Amino acid sequence: MAKAKQAVRMRDGAGFVAALDQSGGSTPKALGLYGIGSEAYANESEMFDLIHCMRERIVRSPAFTSGKVIGAILFEDTMDREIDSQPSANFLWEQCGVVPFLKVDRGLAAESDGVQLMKPIEGLDGLLERAAANGIFGTKARSVINAANPAGIGANVAQQFEIGKRIQHYGLVPIIEPEVTISITDKKQAEEILLAELSRELDALEIGEDVILKLTLPTRKNHYRSLVEHPQVMRVVALSGGYSREEANEKLAQNSGVIASFSRALTEGLSVGQSDVDFDAMLAATIDSIYQASVSG
Repeated sequence: MAKAKQAVRMRDGAGFVAALDQSGGSTPKALGLYGIGSEAYANESEMFDLIHCMRERIVRSPAFTSGKVIGAILFEDTMDREIDSQPSANFLWEQCGVVPFLKVDRGLAAESDGVQLMKPIEGLDGLLERAAANGIFGTKARSVINAANPAGIGANVAQQFEIGKRIQHYGLVPIIEPEVTISITDKKQAEEILLAELSRELDALEIGEDVILKLTLPTRKNHYRSLVEHPQVMRVVALSGGYSREEANEKLAQNSGVIASFSRALTEGLSVGQSDVDFDAMLAATIDSIYQASVSG
C-alpha cells in the first residue's frame, strides 16, 4: 500500500526532491559550507556522524514538510541510521510524508570519450535487497558528461539503463542521472545528443518499467519537454549542477513540468552555528523558493 501511495506522490505531487546524499567524497565540502572544518573530525566515522547530524536537523525541521518536499535522496550511511529513534527511511515517509530514495553508485570512472561512466557497483544486489527491506522507494545513480561526444554519451546512457533494469528487478524505481557539466562549451550540443539517447532507451521500455530522470538544467528552455510527457517517465527532476540557488531556481522555472532535486542549493546559507529559529527560518525560505520554482512551470 505504501509503495502505491508513494508512486502517486512522486508522479503527481507538487513540490521537489531534496538531495541529502553527499558521499564520502563530497561530505567534507558540504560540512565546510555548513561551518564544520576538517579539524572537527579525526576519521571518516566521525565525519559521517557530523553529516548525519546536519541531515537530521534538516529533516526534523518544521520547514521540511510533505507540502513542499515530496522526496529525499539518502546516502547509504543515512539509510542505516535512525532519525528520532526510527529508521531514516521510515521517519521520512511516516513522519514527514516524504518518499525515500537511496544513492547507489560508487563514484565515477576516469574520463573516456568525453564522459565519466559509473565505477562498477560492487555488492549492488545486496544493497538493493537491503534498500527494499528498509522501505526505500527508489534509487539514484550518477554519471557525468563532459563533451558532446556521441559515442561517449551513448555509452553513458546505455550504462544508466542497464543498471536501472537491475534496480527495477527489486521493485525499486531508478533515478537515472547522466549529469551534463554546466561549464563545458558544447553543453547545448551535448544536451541534444543526450535527449536523443534517452528517448531511444525510454521507447524500448515496457509498460510498468518506470524511471525518474535527473538532468542538468538545459541551455534551451523546455528542451526535455518530450521526456516529461513520456509514459515511462514518472518524473523529470533537475540538479543544480553548481548554479547558485537563485540562478538554478530561475532556470528551473523556465522548464515546464520539471521539478528540483537540489543538494548544495538546498543547504546554501545553513550553518551549524545558527540558532534553531534562524536555521528553520533560512531552511523555510529556501524550501519555499525551490518549491515555487518547481511548481511555476
